[in-house]
Amino acid sequence: MGSFQVLFVALLVTALAFDLSFVDANFSKSMYFNWGAQHSSILGNGDDLELVLDPTSGSGIQTKKAFLFGSIEMLIKLVPRNSAGTVTAYYLSSTGSMHDEIDFEFLGNVSGQPYTIHTNIYTQGNGNREQQFKLWFDPTADFHNYTIHWNPTEVVWYIDSMPIRVFRNYENEGIAYPNKKGMRVYSSIWNADNWATRGGLVKIDWYSAPFVARFRHFRARACKWNGPVSIDQCASISPANWWTSPVYSQLSYGKKGQLKWVRDNHMIYDYCKDTKRFQGNMPPECFKPQF
Repeated sequence: MGSFQVLFVALLVTALAFDLSFVDANFSKSMYFNWGAQHSSILGNGDDLELVLDPTSGSGIQTKKAFLFGSIEMLIKLVPRNSAGTVTAYYLSSTGSMHDEIDFEFLGNVSGQPYTIHTNIYTQGNGNREQQFKLWFDPTADFHNYTIHWNPTEVVWYIDSMPIRVFRNYENEGIAYPNKKGMRVYSSIWNADNWATRGGLVKIDWYSAPFVARFRHFRARACKWNGPVSIDQCASISPANWWTSPVYSQLSYGKKGQLKWVRDNHMIYDYCKDTKRFQGNMPPECFKPQF
């Protein structure tokens, strides 16, 4: 094979490999409204988003493409003042009764009281893995970065580059892990006053409506889902699949220190410590090291 042919083949293979990685920071190109579009909006050059909840409806948006592994990030500025009863959600999900899902949910509160960050993960349709935190800053005063990093080894939830939770892959020990279904990215705001604030005791004050959550800089540095062939493609170790690098297989010493600080000082609920809820029959991952 001549040198030109070798170069052409090399370039073609590289292009195909890097096509697995999808990078977009524009809502108008990469997402669409799946409900409530009549009173929400994509602004500017398509880089800013406002989702609105009022007495008529909430609203939501989702990506056009699904992904398997990578890093999904969003800058979010939450509903200010009295947000009790509202939930602003940002999550990954596949479809169907056996779906996988990785959640950030922001539970509103009365003015002056902190938001609750509600995280969860579903595998093969099973959730009930909630961990909750109180934030150490005001999430309504400015935009903050919320990132879900997901690879064949672990899922990590980050806030402003600080890890708050890890769920590791113990599939070889019979614990399901989200690694065989493409997931789309979703964001929404909705009325959840039957449970969101103090277990549903505090209801939405509709006189404070509309409730507006603001988003910007959506970025998905992730492997595009092209059907079952992606299960191996997206998990294969290669330079294009940067998320498979050993550096992302476990948190660094410094990141573990940050994680410990968050969990020691700001975690308010951990399903793995709720023995009463599970009547002593704890989920098996609760006995495994996660970080």
